[in-house]
Amino acid sequence: MTLKTERLYLLSPDVAGADRVAEYLCRNREFMEEFEPAREEAYYSVSFQEEALTRQTKDWEEGRGYRLYISPKTGAGLIIGFVALNNVVMGPFCSCFMGYQLDKDYLRRGFMTEAVNATVRFAFRELGLHRIEGNIMPRNRASIGVAEKCGFVNEGTSRKYLKINGVWEDHTHFVKINEDME
Repeated sequence: MTLKTERLYLLSPDVAGADRVAEYLCRNREFMEEFEPAREEAYYSVSFQEEALTRQTKDWEEGRGYRLYISPKTGAGLIIGFVALNNVVMGPFCSCFMGYQLDKDYLRRGFMTEAVNATVRFAFRELGLHRIEGNIMPRNRASIGVAEKCGFVNEGTSRKYLKINGVWEDHTHFVKINEDME
């Protein structure tokens, strides 16, 4: 599946391409290190990403998660990031967690805001989710800016929430609610 925005394609895992995803990850390895869990060397290989895309496709098919890889319309298939809807739970909860990241060379151009807004529309209109939660380290001002521009509301701080690069980090908890479901 491919979602289209004004400047972007958002690609489901079955069309993203393991070679393009691995290239994106390698290109941004040092830049993302302070915001990511510690990674094994194999994580950056095409074979590891082939397996990851297979798992992500299965999650998509089973309604557990939806990762969308970002490709600029002018980029000839280049992957520059992703937006992920993780741990989707339906029933009375109808909620998920959102995560996102963007290539160091594409920051501050509005690409992530465009991608997050499109993903939120997909989550609310197509998937029928009521709530999307995102957790961001307080020092990650760029990601907080994206969340705020996209209408997410700060609901407080979760102490020592995730282990990032070997350290338990506090995260600010952001939420966006599908008001059309009220």
